[in-house]
Amino acid sequence: MRNIVVFSGSSHPALVEQICARLGVSPGQVKLSKFANKETNVEIGDSVRNKDVFIIQSGCGAVNDNLMELLIMLAACKTASARRITAVIPCFPYARQPDAPYKKNGMPLSRVPQNVFFGYTGSSTPFSLPVTPAGTPLQTPSLDRVDRKNPFDKMFDSTNESNSDIESAATSPVLSPSAANGLTLNGNTNGSGVIPTLSALREGSDATKQPRVLTPRGIRPQAIASHLTIPVVNGVGAGQSTNAQTCVTTDQVNPQKAGYKHWVARSGTLIANLLVTAGADHIITMDLHDPQFQGFFDIPVDNLYGQPLMVKYIRERIPNWEDAVVVSPDAGGAKRATVIADKLGMEFALIHKERRQIQAPHKPDMMLVGDVKGKTCILVDDIADTSFTITKAAKVLQLNGAKKIYAIITHAIMSGDAINRIQNSCIDQVIVSNSIPQEEHLARCPKMKVFNVAPIFAEAIRRIHNGESVSMLFDVMDLI
Repeated sequence: MRNIVVFSGSSHPALVEQICARLGVSPGQVKLSKFANKETNVEIGDSVRNKDVFIIQSGCGAVNDNLMELLIMLAACKTASARRITAVIPCFPYARQPDAPYKKNGMPLSRVPQNVFFGYTGSSTPFSLPVTPAGTPLQTPSLDRVDRKNPFDKMFDSTNESNSDIESAATSPVLSPSAANGLTLNGNTNGSGVIPTLSALREGSDATKQPRVLTPRGIRPQAIASHLTIPVVNGVGAGQSTNAQTCVTTDQVNPQKAGYKHWVARSGTLIANLLVTAGADHIITMDLHDPQFQGFFDIPVDNLYGQPLMVKYIRERIPNWEDAVVVSPDAGGAKRATVIADKLGMEFALIHKERRQIQAPHKPDMMLVGDVKGKTCILVDDIADTSFTITKAAKVLQLNGAKKIYAIITHAIMSGDAINRIQNSCIDQVIVSNSIPQEEHLARCPKMKVFNVAPIFAEAIRRIHNGESVSMLFDVMDLI
């Protein structure tokens, strides 16, 4: 192949050697090192001027260092006038940032802690009150227009009386002379500057009684440090003490927690912008955890599928696969598993979490949908990091009478004690791809087997370099 240069990052040189051997080219000369302060140093040893450059770097191991190394290599080739630069990332980093919190060991939480969502009352209703600028009287309905069934009555509670007695508005109303039976703002008839509540007017009580402070339901009055003061328009002059009605806002109830909802920063757009800005013209990856991640890029992205290689392995290596059942360990991977089941004409089953215990409603139960009794099961997943999901799913299959259990995974990261967890599980065999180096994992776990993804990446590189279509790679594996 002419005018093509394939560079290898430090994440997976063995995969690059296999890809280059299939392409019939030698890996480009590049020197990767670290300075004394751990900064990344890249030295390109081959000319890339007006050439088609492919940089292969998988998002595994020291992910942040490998990502920075890839960015520097992209920038170096762009500066050296490469005609086109393609980043080949078998396992894309930062593509599976969680929406829910995880424990320190990587295990997903079975329920969200109570202190994660702040500013909420009841089960799901957010507490929020409009903020009133200081010195601005609140405009509320007059006496003859107050509705006892006003929905705001449900949001407030009195410190001394029940909700049924709270018939005034959330804050002090501005009373008109006709509505207040002679009580006017200018006259200040009670001498205290306090506007009487509706209950006081209806019951004939003393209008000079200390006004109640209205607080949101579920918030202790002691937690309110200060309130917005609504001054009387033409009442007590400056420097005189008043007992003005007060208004409670969200920030005053609890300044540190009010209105805040736990959220997780998503880095998809940032990673896409970094790659494009560094100089990438094209991205090749495999089995993105979220296929919509491609939408973060404004350059072409080829998301290769691992299902054809999985189908090939099942046909050649798993005995009696015709009678086996393809199982998705969670609802999110159902579509991925059904593609394999449809291609092979196999049965399909699904495992999902169901909250069905009345005593512990937050404890999820793994529930199997489908029949696996006395059958061989093949669990299909795209990523295995801590392997909690895959091992729990295998336990459910065993309890439901599965005869033998296989697990086939595209990206086997195997962080922490994932290898020990798989070794002690009821899974008979785990088949993973070599998109991530697996030599160490194979030495520690005799259950693991590897299928090779180098042919599909080599064919994709060849087709892109020659301007051919890559859609054939999604179905026809005989070409590889």
